[in-house]
Amino acid sequence: MKISREDVLRVAELAHLELTTAEVDMYQSQLDQILGYVDKLMQVDVAKVEPMSQVVFAAASGGSADAHPELREDVVLPCTVAEPILAQAPDAAKPFFRVPRVIER
Repeated sequence: MKISREDVLRVAELAHLELTTAEVDMYQSQLDQILGYVDKLMQVDVAKVEPMSQVVFAAASGGSADAHPELREDVVLPCTVAEPILAQAPDAAKPFFRVPRVIER
């Protein structure tokens, strides 16, 4: 797939980026390389590859309960930092920070 200058300029416009001519050329080349690599990946035969059913592997021998702390039980805790942080904000409307408008379009 070939990325055109217009594609790069459209993405830059959507991201509110002002790119120089050199940057447009550089990003066009980089995006072409990325999509070329994706095309190569699409050609790989994965028909005989079984899907993963578990992304966390069991411990090799008698794993402890702490072997995977990312799988701990979810516990709801009260947020105790919001009030002091919002109190320091110049213009807060609890529970939000108020910021200047940045999108004009």
